Amino acid sequence: MITLNKRELLDASAPNKSTSIINGKSSNVLNWDDVRFSWAYPKYKRMLGNFWTPFEINMSKDINQFESLSQNEQETFLKIIGLLALLDSVQTDYAGKVADFLTDSSLNALMIILAQQEVIHNHSYSYVLSSIVPKHQQDQVFNYWKTEPILQKRNDFVVKGYRDFAEKPTVENLLKSIVYDVILEGLFFYSGFAFFYNLARNQKMVATSTMINYINRDEQLHVGLFEKIFKEILLEYPSQKTDELWEFGQSTFLKAAQLEIEWAQEIIGNDIDGLLMTELESYIKFMANKRAKQLGFQAPFEGHQNNPLKWIIAYQEVDLGKTDFFEQKSRQYTKTTDVNGFDDL
Repeated sequence: MITLNKRELLDASAPNKSTSIINGKSSNVLNWDDVRFSWAYPKYKRMLGNFWTPFEINMSKDINQFESLSQNEQETFLKIIGLLALLDSVQTDYAGKVADFLTDSSLNALMIILAQQEVIHNHSYSYVLSSIVPKHQQDQVFNYWKTEPILQKRNDFVVKGYRDFAEKPTVENLLKSIVYDVILEGLFFYSGFAFFYNLARNQKMVATSTMINYINRDEQLHVGLFEKIFKEILLEYPSQKTDELWEFGQSTFLKAAQLEIEWAQEIIGNDIDGLLMTELESYIKFMANKRAKQLGFQAPFEGHQNNPLKWIIAYQEVDLGKTDFFEQKSRQYTKTTDVNGFDDL
């Protein structure tokens, strides 16, 4: 196994442009006109262009509407928010650990931006919860992952992959941890996203769903960034492109999809109007195939090459820079106060 070396804080003997993506030499001085990867600066601009904060979204309508949701919708809403908060908390820490070993200063910078976006995502979940439920219920939501067995099993699956890299930073473990990252950001969010988008298409909790769309947009960029890093490592370390890694990739995406389906059956099932479990299961398999192929692995599920939830595309691909979420009108959000729009009630 090839051990990873942490980047130097400052190295006057090295060039600004790194000599390798990992285990290379770099001064650690960031000059965007002198970086190793041509795609890094466009990615940086795109990530900056996505900048947002929860304060931009007025929650007053959702505050009024939450109590009118069915009991099942309310419980599912809160449990999914709790799940997403856990995943993004883990992700913030993981991004920092990866940044320590990326030689190129531009990639280190992108990891720091990614981590900052994950912090904003977590803030958004607190922001939503503080709008609609009392403090004691917020605490229950944020602790839900500790007591739900299916959720624990799903989370342990990813956390183990991250921990293996954190405790033994080798090239092999970094590559495997990136597989888990793409699962976390590109698959484990998606049944939850579907739930919120289904509410939105029924004109329910639109502000929350707008925020989810912002998060969805960020996560897609994050998956693309880790895909780039994964492929660049394999280009520079072709000896790591082994049958074992390819078998690991396919089997890990297969297991991840099974865990996501099990979770969706538990939390959503067929009890949410507009979401059929058969379609949601096919959607999860479609997303698992898509993410596996992004990293170069064989799709784990035969078929499932097309998105069975055609309606969801309108919610995932809205141009949020120009239009309001799904209302398709000029975007003029009211800047709200720290009480999430209560002044508007």
